[in-house]
Amino acid sequence: MTDQAAKVAGFLTAPEPVHVPLLLVADPDERLGHELVLAMAELGIEVSVSTDGAGALLRTGALHPDIVLLAANITAVDPVTFVRTVRQNMSTPVIVGVGPDDADDAVKALAAGANVCVARPYRLPELLPLIQGIRGEGAPGEVGSPTQTCGPITLDPVSHVVRVGGEVVQMPLREFELLHYMMLNADRAVSREQIQNHVWKAEKLITNTINVHVRRLREKLGDDPENPKIILTVRGVGYRLTTGTG
Repeated sequence: MTDQAAKVAGFLTAPEPVHVPLLLVADPDERLGHELVLAMAELGIEVSVSTDGAGALLRTGALHPDIVLLAANITAVDPVTFVRTVRQNMSTPVIVGVGPDDADDAVKALAAGANVCVARPYRLPELLPLIQGIRGEGAPGEVGSPTQTCGPITLDPVSHVVRVGGEVVQMPLREFELLHYMMLNADRAVSREQIQNHVWKAEKLITNTINVHVRRLREKLGDDPENPKIILTVRGVGYRLTTGTG
């Protein structure tokens, strides 16, 4: 083949199409949607935003997004109806954004078929591993799978499932988030202030709220409340979840 023929052949050969991931954001707060458009653009992820559930359903059917990020307080179509409608027609993963007052709606959306919940307002360090985990990618600078394991405890933030010794343990969203945070910091003491900032964010807490949630976690993990071996109290600091290796 001559050089000229090779050049012609090169022009005639269509390049492999590059798939640009599409994230559909269904959120009544336009500001949050705009922030995600800018943040995701830097990562090569396209974002389509809808401020109500009805419009988001139409876009889901028309655009076939890779993932839907659905605010639990979405209007026009409630989260449960949205998830059920999507599940009847496609397997598109749905992440539910949960605010301080949205726990009940989030639990119902998960029961209807949503994949996982994430705190809202959104924080990229929390949101990106979920998106990349659902899409089967490793998060930049992190181990590929988002699943956390500490001794007999396994927590999957994508499927929102906790197992202890292989048995599934049901727990409310806030307990799940507390356990997830402590597992991410396994064998390290975390202060009550750190727990409040990362789990409850800006929400005002009653004095013993963290104590109560830790006690409930201990019970569900099979920890001895009188002589705990899994979640230890670090006096003057906070708590430490042990892996059993330290």
